Amino acid sequence: MALRHELKHEISYADMLALRGRLAAVMRRDEHAAGGAYKIRSLYFDNVYDKALREKIDGVNMREKFRIRYYNGDIGFIQLEKKSKIGSLTSKVQARISADEAQKIISGDLDWMKSSESDLVRELYAKMRFDGLRPRTIVDYTREPFIYAPGNVRVTLDSDIRTGLGSTDFLSPKVPTVAAGDQKCILEVKWDEYLPDVVRCAVQLGSVRAESFSKYAISRIYG
Repeated sequence: MALRHELKHEISYADMLALRGRLAAVMRRDEHAAGGAYKIRSLYFDNVYDKALREKIDGVNMREKFRIRYYNGDIGFIQLEKKSKIGSLTSKVQARISADEAQKIISGDLDWMKSSESDLVRELYAKMRFDGLRPRTIVDYTREPFIYAPGNVRVTLDSDIRTGLGSTDFLSPKVPTVAAGDQKCILEVKWDEYLPDVVRCAVQLGSVRAESFSKYAISRIYG
């Protein structure tokens, strides 16, 4: 399991504008981001005791979360993901699933999962069947990604975070969403073995410090 360093900073919109210019000067934009940004829709899973949410709020050092997501409204490419965190180190495992499979998961039609060729799909099956994991809420946001090859660095600027409240109608473009509390912008910095000085300097914002921020947690603000 490959682990990466990850830092998150809650920043102002003005900070985001300043960073956008700095990052563009020293990093290249992700080629998959048409126009420099893309939309992400995720559906997060939790159990009836809100285990993932409580562990995040309580700052549990080792935790994991499951989600499914797609980009720019394209349900032809959906990923199931498990993100694990140990302190400030993270890892992510992914598996491609179809829109039909995603809908079956959402609807609780799980039997097909136990014979899937994907280890991750089978793991989610076990967590849903025996740990009570279930779809919990939709999270939408806009992401601007920047890449720097040395250190395998990825810096992202996330904004317009919206929650689907209690809806799990993940595949519908018409599902209503609302702003997730006070509108926040999030700077995320991820790297492998080292963070090059040129990137470290570019993301400096004076008094801004790393925060324990979760889009899933902020999207649960209304319940």
